[in-house]
Amino acid sequence: MDDALVQATEHRPVSPVPQATGVPVIDLSPLAGTPPSPGTVDALAAEVGAACRDWGFFVAVGHGVPEATVARAVEAGRAFFALPPERKAAMRRTEQAPLGYYDAEHTKNVRDWKEVFDIFPHEPPPTTTQADDELVFVNKWPDDGDLPGFRAALEEYAAAMEELALKLLELIARSLHLRPNRLHGFFGDGQTTYMRMNRYPPCPRPDLALGLGRHKDSGALTILRQDDDVGGLDVRRRPDGEWVRVEPVRGSFVVNVGDVVQVWSNDRYESVEHRASVNSEKERFSIPYFFNPAMGTLVEPLEEMVSEKNPSRYDAYSWGEFFRTRRRSNFRKLDVDNIQIAQLRKDK
Repeated sequence: MDDALVQATEHRPVSPVPQATGVPVIDLSPLAGTPPSPGTVDALAAEVGAACRDWGFFVAVGHGVPEATVARAVEAGRAFFALPPERKAAMRRTEQAPLGYYDAEHTKNVRDWKEVFDIFPHEPPPTTTQADDELVFVNKWPDDGDLPGFRAALEEYAAAMEELALKLLELIARSLHLRPNRLHGFFGDGQTTYMRMNRYPPCPRPDLALGLGRHKDSGALTILRQDDDVGGLDVRRRPDGEWVRVEPVRGSFVVNVGDVVQVWSNDRYESVEHRASVNSEKERFSIPYFFNPAMGTLVEPLEEMVSEKNPSRYDAYSWGEFFRTRRRSNFRKLDVDNIQIAQLRKDK
């Protein structure tokens, strides 16, 4: 195996990974159909808040996303990854244009055992002036003749994800005793939300490599669809720091808060460290949706979360610069670990 894929000894997965127990499973069905009563919404918000506080993630069921919408996206993704290598390479992303196909991504400076395809549901308009080092977010779509319905399926899925993300954002705001739409304004024009299709092929040495190395998501929310029963999503359990496996729940989404929500909440909620394991016999397929603020957002603890007794724990930072820096690190091994919100703590 290529040395670039081999994890350091202390980060290699130990088999078998124990199954996580007590993971919060939250039924969102009261939000569908007839407007729910205030008491019902408050109860749901309390569940979401407890999950974000204690776990950093939860499993959402009864979410209202049509299974047909999910099925079309999954089918489109599988069809894409089944294309010949040269066809996928025609949509290969670059360091300056980081959307499209890629098979050599790095996490924590170790190459991941996976191939991906990324799109921006809200593609920014082209700029008239372009700096030499500015990233260009332009989607690379396959020809409809090659994969009929591919783009339509992914755009339909992304629209459903945004609708769900906004509902979840409202529940998180309510759980922090904020007005329901307090966080919505950060996701307007210039939104950097992106959606990814992941394929983790069978790996001959799953004891040495990871499909996705240990990390915390830098954005606001991640909504993950595990499409099959293969499993591989591991999270670091907070009480003891042990890695545990989050078993797939059919028809559900795994929702985790990212670093942006951690900062906004001034550490009331903490993003969870997670990874993707692989196995030697089966491929795994997943679709994460990364709900991210607009490029021009200044991220800092919300004023409602700060008081004399609980002062701000983070320096304000430009989300656009943070996002660009993190995206660039996907392409090459760095001499140091990539930027983390821990570096922005005032008490570091």
